[in-house]
Amino acid sequence: MKITLAVFVSIWLSAGQVWAGLGLQRQSVVNDQQRMHGQLRTIANDGYSVQQIEAADGTMVREYVSSEGMVFGVAWQGQKLPDLSALLGDYFPLYQAALPVPVHRRTPVSVHTDGLVVEISGGMRSFYGRAYLPDRVPSALALEAIQ
Repeated sequence: MKITLAVFVSIWLSAGQVWAGLGLQRQSVVNDQQRMHGQLRTIANDGYSVQQIEAADGTMVREYVSSEGMVFGVAWQGQKLPDLSALLGDYFPLYQAALPVPVHRRTPVSVHTDGLVVEISGGMRSFYGRAYLPDRVPSALALEAIQ
């Protein structure tokens, strides 16, 4: 009974947090805009686009979308960390498994695997970071541009 209740509560709570998430399609960006009550701006580039959402609280999320319509990178900056489990989607368990132990809240976090890169830094109401799928980044885009 306790396990059933725990599963139900976790599903119920996660249903309210909708992020585009790595590996999902372009249409999921609109869900983020609505959830954040933010302004969406699209910046078209050669082989990819950047969907930039700015919320009223100053949080900025940039979602990098390939010409095939898949989110291959996400970057953020704002007063607090985003929900990484929703933001990384199916890649969150890979991120957790690759985390250095122990993780100190006041130091930058850097996870680099063959399939996922996550970099988080900042503190005291000024957080920023990025996550991307190295094998999905278009060849015309320098990795440093995902920010």
